[in-house]
Amino acid sequence: MGFGVRFFGYSILVAALTVTLVPAAQAGEEAWTAKTYWLHMNSTPTSEEMITTEAARRSYVVLNAWETDLAAKFKAANPKIQTFVYKDLSSTRSYACTDGVDDSALPTGVGYCAADPSWFLLDPNGRRFEYDGYEGHWQMDVGNTDYQNAWADNVIASSKGSFDGVFMDNALFACDTYHDGVCPAAYPTDESMRAAYRSMLANTRQKFVDAGLKTVANMSNARLHEGAWDSYVENLDGGFDEWWLTFNDNDLLSEYPEGWSRQVAEIAANEAKGKITWVQPHHSGAEQPFRYAYASYLLAAGTHAAISEIDQTDRYDNPSQWRTEYDWDLGTPVGPYFAVASNVFQRDFACGTVIVNANKTGSSAVTVRLSAPHVNEKGSTVRSVSLPGTSGTVLRRSC
Repeated sequence: MGFGVRFFGYSILVAALTVTLVPAAQAGEEAWTAKTYWLHMNSTPTSEEMITTEAARRSYVVLNAWETDLAAKFKAANPKIQTFVYKDLSSTRSYACTDGVDDSALPTGVGYCAADPSWFLLDPNGRRFEYDGYEGHWQMDVGNTDYQNAWADNVIASSKGSFDGVFMDNALFACDTYHDGVCPAAYPTDESMRAAYRSMLANTRQKFVDAGLKTVANMSNARLHEGAWDSYVENLDGGFDEWWLTFNDNDLLSEYPEGWSRQVAEIAANEAKGKITWVQPHHSGAEQPFRYAYASYLLAAGTHAAISEIDQTDRYDNPSQWRTEYDWDLGTPVGPYFAVASNVFQRDFACGTVIVNANKTGSSAVTVRLSAPHVNEKGSTVRSVSLPGTSGTVLRRSC
């Protein structure tokens, strides 16, 4: 996969402590490195060099329905990469309909021109919902069985053989999403809306299984609704959290009932079920938000979860920044993460240690002593780390 940068014969001497970083494979351990993905959904140009580079080091890539040729290039460059096609669960697009004819390749499962009028969600005054901020996006009734079947059948027919899976955008939880304060007449409560989505995912599940297409849904804000993540994932192959732990450089999610632990649990729960999780922190690349999100990801990640940061909302063009830390081979995880202080968590690997302080930003630093010398991100050898609230560290050691 293009991972596994090794540190042969590299040693650091600080305060008479020496840590020699050796490859885990040399020590008889299985390599363990991060998984990442690329959401390429803005149809920006891609060079052959870019495809070759990113196919080698990304585990997943999401493309548009009209980019089947690009999907084939990714697979040719790396047969192991999993390609997903973008499809919105919840809307049809009027801009993709011209003179009464829908585009042949759609970002949705049902064309605006072909859609039955009964499939459109209506507000209490009988008017159709257009997404606030997204012109030409019209919300559909995901609880309607005919819509469910048409959506799934169309997506499968256009995707099978060209992609490995389907990225289902907008698996919503609140009834007033995209139209704040106004809920559909058919689903006046959040729970009734969630029941409609659970129905759609359950009723279409076998169709996608039979077609050999994996399904990952965008379940942004699942943390705000207890049990919502697991109830949707039950009939999916995975989930995507679009706003994960860091919302910008200065707004980092700490621990509270709907906070840090809910989002980290998304990864842990999916790993236990052998399912995919994609998490997306929002930040500019600043040190604290990057390390906080990345270390939190490593606390729970196994063989399926992947991380990719984003700076500007909805800017899904070029691949996210590649981090040196993604190539670090930490060796196999020794076990699950555990608490070492109030809201401070640690996970040990054969060749490293990850620690996160999930207390509020600005709270006092907590010092954690290490069982052996480690090398921190700056290349210094340390026997302890001191972390303030909403910060994290990824440390390497001899193995």
